[in-house]
Amino acid sequence: MYLQQIWRKSWQASLAQLLPCSCALCHAQNRDVICEQCLTSYFPRDLCRCEQCGLVMPPGANTPRCGDCLQNPPAFDNTIVACDYEAPQDRLVLSLKFGHHLALAPVFAAMLRDAILHQQHQELPDWLCVVPLSHNRLTERGFNQALEIARPLALHLGIPLHPQALRKTRETAKQSSLAPDARMRNVKNAFVPDDQLLQTIKGRHIGIVDDVITTGMTLHEIATMLKRFGARKVSNYVFARTPHHIY
Repeated sequence: MYLQQIWRKSWQASLAQLLPCSCALCHAQNRDVICEQCLTSYFPRDLCRCEQCGLVMPPGANTPRCGDCLQNPPAFDNTIVACDYEAPQDRLVLSLKFGHHLALAPVFAAMLRDAILHQQHQELPDWLCVVPLSHNRLTERGFNQALEIARPLALHLGIPLHPQALRKTRETAKQSSLAPDARMRNVKNAFVPDDQLLQTIKGRHIGIVDDVITTGMTLHEIATMLKRFGARKVSNYVFARTPHHIY
């Protein structure tokens, strides 16, 4: 047994040299995808965020919602994010979405799980769904990054996932290519629920998973549609939140 343990440790050390692992952000040698120092620096847990849209609140804010949400409340009820969409965290999103580094999706899911569980006062949804891609976009990319994140997240939280709960009815321009005031028109009436789930929406708390939230217009349109069909509450679980000053 002792010789087996020595052999196993030697084999693991040799394997680590053959397959070195480095932090995806700082590239320091590390056994985890993101090292502890980068987790502390770029994924802080103590930030005060707007509970409805996920924006970082200004110091000394004495309200749970930001000024934008107070003046123009979105249709969704709350948003939980793991980080801000800015350098260097944005590289992770780009690597998943355009670099096809699907191994990052479970990492995003684990960070989202921790962010969700950190908000102990928030109730968990009855089930999860994802922001759908259009047929052409899905064919072009080959996968839906939101679904890749949602699968492990649903397992972490012990919540059912309905991957086909929503579908996109038409092609839309990329939201990132549009001015903020044009984004609402771009996604207006672009989403519908699956016919087989219509009866399960009424009275339910539904969680929507995505990779990035910028102005929130896509998630607002989806939440508007879900509440039209009777959803009681809609929560967003998004890996990264674009800071207000960037868009």
